Amino acid sequence: MKFDVTIFPDDLNSTRDLARIVEDYGFDGLWTAEAAHNPFLPLTLAASSTQRIHLGTAIAVAFPRSPMVTAQIAWDLAAQSRGRFILGMGTQIEANIVMRFSALWTGKPVQQMREYIEALRAIWQAFQQNGRLRYRGETYKFGLLQPFFNPGPIEHPHIPIYIAGVNEGMCRLGGELADGFHVHPFHTVKYLRDLVYPALMQGAEKAGRSVKDVALSCAVFVVTGRDADEIARNTREIKSQIAFYASTPGYRAVLDMHGWGDLGQHMNRLTKEGKWDDMWRDVPDEVLHAMAVVAPPDELPYKLRERYQGLLDRVGYYFPFKPQEADRRIIWEAASRAMHG
Repeated sequence: MKFDVTIFPDDLNSTRDLARIVEDYGFDGLWTAEAAHNPFLPLTLAASSTQRIHLGTAIAVAFPRSPMVTAQIAWDLAAQSRGRFILGMGTQIEANIVMRFSALWTGKPVQQMREYIEALRAIWQAFQQNGRLRYRGETYKFGLLQPFFNPGPIEHPHIPIYIAGVNEGMCRLGGELADGFHVHPFHTVKYLRDLVYPALMQGAEKAGRSVKDVALSCAVFVVTGRDADEIARNTREIKSQIAFYASTPGYRAVLDMHGWGDLGQHMNRLTKEGKWDDMWRDVPDEVLHAMAVVAPPDELPYKLRERYQGLLDRVGYYFPFKPQEADRRIIWEAASRAMHG
């Protein structure tokens, strides 16, 4: 099991130093996410300042970008990092695609993601072989790549594609086409065993693959702290995240599996009433412990491994890597010791 970290650099100029610290700690990978900032820009700086760790997006939102745009960015990062780049993509929800990005939402996200992956690989093949580009799907069609616009072959042309998903359709697609699958932090072990794995296996069998060909990765919810105040603050943060995801109908499958559907409906009502600051109070401890690993800093990495050994291939903590913060630094140091112990 590999241990990764996620960074959210507010200042791009700090990324080189941050990436070197991640590598010095001995962690295996560094992920960025598309939230308030572009997920690719920090990785160009991380690639230039590290030698060993994997660098990936968890996730970049696919649909607002043409597959050609994403293919070119990924190709350059794969070349710069000498094969250490992982392209992680997600669909996001319709409201964000249409109203935040003003981009195309076909209403068939699984099919659209299928074509997106196929188009990427067709483009990369044309790059590597200096050849003609031909891809035709319902949503994406490519038939022109003049030599002037072809970057040409690179040393490490196989770029791993990870996709993210919650429901069975995207899990099946991951098993069929992807190199890895980003498990959403909003999950339980039962959900992994009873929904994610069976769907991944169905997809893998359809493609004549093994589910072992798909690496599972997750930034896991954790609750920890050096004292009661830190634990209470961390509990509130994670319950707030759980409440936010529970309020979104797209994540209801996780709740329904445990008979917690009423919680999702309740949280949805609270969002419509604008009671965002109060939602965390109504998340039961039973739900917290099912979705988060709760332990003191020194025990946390071992509890994480105990819960996910044999289920996940790459794990990390949901909160970002900020070693300059004392309450977080002790957690990262404990994780580093556990990795090398």
